[in-house]
Amino acid sequence: MSQIPSASAKGVKPLDIITIGRASVDLYGQQIGTRLEDVASFAKSVGGCPCNISVGTARLGLKSALLTRVGNEQMGRFIREQLQREGVETRGIVTDPERLTALAILSVENEKSFPLLFYRDNCADNALNEDDIAEDFIRSARAVLVTGTHFSKPNTDAAQRKAIRIAKESGAKIVFDIDYRPNLWGLAGHDAGESRYIASDRVSAHLKTVLGDCDLIVGTEEEVLIASGESDLLQALKTIRSLSNATIVLKRGPMGCIVYDGPISDDLEDGIVGKGFPIEVYNVLGAGDAFMSGFLRGWLKGEPHATSATWANACGAFAVSRLLCAPEIPTWTELQYFLEHGSKEKALRKDEAINHVHWATTRRRDIPLLMALAIDHRSQLEDIAEGKPELLQRIPAFKALAVRAAAEVAAGRPGFGMLIDDKYGRDALYAAGAYHDFWIGKPIELPGSRPLQFEFSQDIGSRLIDWPVDHCIKVLSFYHPDDPAELKAMQVAKLRSAFEAARKVGREILIEIIAGKHGPLTDDTIPRALNELYDAGLKPDWWKLEPQASRGAWAAIDAVIENRDPLCRGVVLLGLEAPYEVLKDGFAAARTSTTVKGFAVGRTIFADAAKNWLTGSMTDDEAVADMAAKFKALVDLWLRLGETKAA
Repeated sequence: MSQIPSASAKGVKPLDIITIGRASVDLYGQQIGTRLEDVASFAKSVGGCPCNISVGTARLGLKSALLTRVGNEQMGRFIREQLQREGVETRGIVTDPERLTALAILSVENEKSFPLLFYRDNCADNALNEDDIAEDFIRSARAVLVTGTHFSKPNTDAAQRKAIRIAKESGAKIVFDIDYRPNLWGLAGHDAGESRYIASDRVSAHLKTVLGDCDLIVGTEEEVLIASGESDLLQALKTIRSLSNATIVLKRGPMGCIVYDGPISDDLEDGIVGKGFPIEVYNVLGAGDAFMSGFLRGWLKGEPHATSATWANACGAFAVSRLLCAPEIPTWTELQYFLEHGSKEKALRKDEAINHVHWATTRRRDIPLLMALAIDHRSQLEDIAEGKPELLQRIPAFKALAVRAAAEVAAGRPGFGMLIDDKYGRDALYAAGAYHDFWIGKPIELPGSRPLQFEFSQDIGSRLIDWPVDHCIKVLSFYHPDDPAELKAMQVAKLRSAFEAARKVGREILIEIIAGKHGPLTDDTIPRALNELYDAGLKPDWWKLEPQASRGAWAAIDAVIENRDPLCRGVVLLGLEAPYEVLKDGFAAARTSTTVKGFAVGRTIFADAAKNWLTGSMTDDEAVADMAAKFKALVDLWLRLGETKAA
């Protein structure tokens, strides 16, 4: 019943699904096992059932869109920008000039209690109305998902019914997520947000008018009861079937789900059951949205219901084993990895292999090319200043000039970035922040330390917590595979602590390895070093490596990275103050690599300007021009070599 046409059918519409309804910013308490009253800090993500499902379906490879309203403020822009990062079509999102974006504040008190506060009084998405439903937009989708909460108010009810009417006229399917929140129907107090069921003849009568238009109805046991008006689950299913020919999916929490695609028998278990995944429950909030995303991936691709149910159960398992909602829904790559390999962990959030796939396939943006001006040097600039206090005080201003130079060369083009430090680089970091597309990396190592030590504090996690989410951690280690075992163990332990901190606080990490200063650099030196670091469990987002003497060395490096971590962003080349002509040869060899994505060069670009500007023999504009010219020469060289490679 209600089988949706395959996506390969003639005349495919540009969108697989449009989801309609709530869009909020979720603030999740980061302290677990305490009352919401005692939570001290929160993690931010997009939220609201249809918003989460739009993200989940996009991650699973569907072309999804969200139809809602957000406020004309920072939270509304966050939702729009995050959905764009996720690949969700956002042209159906209306910016409300008067109302604020909805908020939801949530926490995990224990394994059974998940306090939830909705801040939705006159919020933007509750103002959705019929005028927001563009006919051409609705007709562009193969399916439209409506949600129970948005039938609770006259204007949002009318908007969803208009969308249903247009969708059915265009041959699209209607998906109904019952999405029952009693307090959003005015049946419970503000502090009862986690309540999932309060019987209501009024709500049941209202929802029953929707059922006949639906092709797929999905709900928990409690939601099936409220949609039918019955108190017995089997009778509830029969009542829904009497009103609708839709495929019915009954969500049963840890027991998985049952799909009913025909008459309802007297045996509740007489349905299609997908494979279940027993896991530890960490947070149930958002599990249903992940479940729906997985089921829709199968249903909209014409898969058997058992397959769709298995995918749905697996996606739900990911969500309940992690803290947040939309951010925790797996990508298609991650889901396939899990179905193939499983997990030895009952708590999936503790599975390092799966977590790496999740992290690497949900990065904030693609960076296929990275050309960075490195101005993160501390000791080198201190040496140029000869330790003189009056010159040391000028270093921050010089770093800000370097940002001007980099921005001048970038000229708004993508693929540019900078390495900037915390010690002297505050002004430069603020200046670089004005360029939205700039990649920014920041060092954490104590300059010159071997064995590696962190700068300022060895408690690296506490230092990272206040970094912007899109700043990349850079840690340099002088590491040679022929170093004494004790030294290597100390180096690896420090790198491992940086890597674990990066993952814990959700920041990317670049590991820079310099081997040539402490031993011979042969074709197998860096490949051996990388294998040792991979053996230690290190899977950084980026590697930063010194120029290699031969193309064979780069081929060996490529082979290691592609074998050990094909999801690595790649390698950036460092300069080591080499003159342009030497770098030219290094760039040419690196351009034969499949994993080298660019360069991050510093002293070659800024050394002369620093000496002259700090001593007053060069003006601001002259320093900027000098650095820009040298940076541009390297950029032009890198791009030219790339064109030659492509040809």
